[in-house]
Amino acid sequence: MIQSSHDRHCRRSPLRSRFRGARLALLCVTAGALLVSGCGGDSADEAADTHPREGTHRKAQAAPQGLPGMPPLLDPHDLYAADRPNLLSPVVKDFPSRVYVPNTESDSVSVIDPRTYKVIETIPVGAQPQHVVPSWDLKTLWVNNDRGHTLTPIDPATGKAGKPVDVHDPYNLYFTPDGKYAVVMASMDRELVFRDAHTMRRKKTEPVKCKGVNHADFSPDGKYFIVSCEFSGELLKVDTAKMKVIGQQKLPFDGAMPQDVKISSDGRTWYIADMMADGIWVLDGDKFTEPWLMPTGKGAHGLYVSRDSKSMYISNRGEGSISVLDLPSRKLVEKWELPGGGSPDMGGVSADGKVLWLSGRYDSEVYAIDTGDGHLIAKIPVGAGPHGLAVYPQPGRYSLGHTGIFR
Repeated sequence: MIQSSHDRHCRRSPLRSRFRGARLALLCVTAGALLVSGCGGDSADEAADTHPREGTHRKAQAAPQGLPGMPPLLDPHDLYAADRPNLLSPVVKDFPSRVYVPNTESDSVSVIDPRTYKVIETIPVGAQPQHVVPSWDLKTLWVNNDRGHTLTPIDPATGKAGKPVDVHDPYNLYFTPDGKYAVVMASMDRELVFRDAHTMRRKKTEPVKCKGVNHADFSPDGKYFIVSCEFSGELLKVDTAKMKVIGQQKLPFDGAMPQDVKISSDGRTWYIADMMADGIWVLDGDKFTEPWLMPTGKGAHGLYVSRDSKSMYISNRGEGSISVLDLPSRKLVEKWELPGGGSPDMGGVSADGKVLWLSGRYDSEVYAIDTGDGHLIAKIPVGAGPHGLAVYPQPGRYSLGHTGIFR
């Protein structure tokens, strides 16, 4: 049997052998900028060098001209300015708060009520669901049934699943910043497949010369994105408008296995988690020169930015810990250990920013972690092989995909 992404070279676990198939002022946001990009099915109207420290003082400057159709940044120095605590778009403000957990081995999605820390429903989906992904317009959650070759839509207003849509090898899913296209990370097919963001009809297929296209994030102007290739230890740079790979490099570590990708809040530095190098790669995305490695912990995997844009949480799946990176200083400032260990994987931050939610990939559980001091609030049993859970709704004007990258 072909193994799916993340299932190879993992820490020893009774479940390992069972994984198959391979952020104008903020007070004006709600009345203005949120409304621009959060509504309807159409795209919104159109609106350097790496520094050693993200907090370095810079003169005021206009936001760079972005990808045509992309909503302009609220703050050119903070990509996550629209993601402040509880700053919900009008589109999602009435949605019930839930945590949607795809159980890869159980072919289901566990739905958790974050107020009670209990599973309130289990939704059957297709084979090997990997991630739950918010759509660009915030109206739909897409369950990526990788080996079932379908996407299951969930209405976050009602929590009900709709009719699956045929999409081949949808290991992960992203959306271009203009809202026009979905980008399917077809890991085993070795393709980036650009599809209509609403109908999911195929528009263009870009074959790739690497193995295991996996995670991604977009540049501040939306004109390119960086992709990790986990099985060949490589990175790709992709031109968004041309839908074409324009750069490729091998990571300088034997056996590298890059995972989550996240750009810094100031938009000048990229971070790529690597579960075999046990740390995060620090990359200049514009220059796309060789990155350097910052050790964090065994099995570094998921990357999540705090609601004040100052911290990044790094899940170290192989040792049951979460490292905290101070983004302005680019220094690791804390490490939170899960009591009794665990396998913290993918997830997201609560709307108020007080709780970090992570799946326990090899322990059939989900962790709720206090972002104030790192203590474990709850450990919630779910199905087998929980993976890319989505906390929803979250602040932001639109989604770039994965388990929730919001701008």
